[in-house]
Amino acid sequence: MSEIARARIRSESSRLDDLVVAYSGDAVFRDELDLADGWICRWSSTWRVGAGEVCWPVRDVAHVPVLSSRPVWGFTWRAKQRHRPGLEVMVSTGRGHGFESLEEMRLLVALDFVGASEVLSQPFRLDFGHKGGSAWHISDYLAVIGGGMWLIDVRPMKLIKDEDALKFAAAREMAAACGWQYSVTAGWRPHVWSVLDHLSSRRRPARDLLGMRDQLLAIIGGREGRVMPFSALADATSMPSVGRANIVRLLWQRELGVDLGSPLRDSSLIWGV
Repeated sequence: MSEIARARIRSESSRLDDLVVAYSGDAVFRDELDLADGWICRWSSTWRVGAGEVCWPVRDVAHVPVLSSRPVWGFTWRAKQRHRPGLEVMVSTGRGHGFESLEEMRLLVALDFVGASEVLSQPFRLDFGHKGGSAWHISDYLAVIGGGMWLIDVRPMKLIKDEDALKFAAAREMAAACGWQYSVTAGWRPHVWSVLDHLSSRRRPARDLLGMRDQLLAIIGGREGRVMPFSALADATSMPSVGRANIVRLLWQRELGVDLGSPLRDSSLIWGV
């Protein structure tokens, strides 16, 4: 089983922070924030609930009906716009979620892979104070993962400016006060996105008329079973071409494992979980 131990990122047990490169440079801007006594009462969050907007101080966000809220900004499409908005349908939530860029779309795929049970796009507007006055920020996503809340911003590393970092620092403080996790997705660990992109092609539910799932799991065994190259595992099924597609599906569903830190190819080692 040493091959599994050498895997950079084990797909069956990976978390979101194993997949992405997180930005942490906002830490140096924490001292610029107004965090004097009572800041959780002075800072406020505005949510769209029902037909209107409701404002809560950060202190009271725990009482917000988060899962009943709607995006504070709508997603628009027009000719010659420079960004790439759209809707990404997630299997884990069973519905479409808005995105404003390809990087946000990729994050939604990753959230689908890690099994986010709910994702809210542009969930609220945070109004906060800092030494220079006041500012506001709308984070990109609030996700429910494993029963916990995860506030997420998406910005490629090379595009992050000081004004962005200040806003990220404020969002991080709010998340900590609410008991949420927070991260800024600034990139991907090597090879992860290319592998996830391929696995996601088989994430939709499908009928298994040939019983390929049972074949594959029987061939490779469970946690103490064999470690086999992708092509050898497929060839051991009754119909290798169909076996290949089902290996990908079982990798997405985390019933099989592979190293997400290496390109997916015929020689990639697959193991049971």
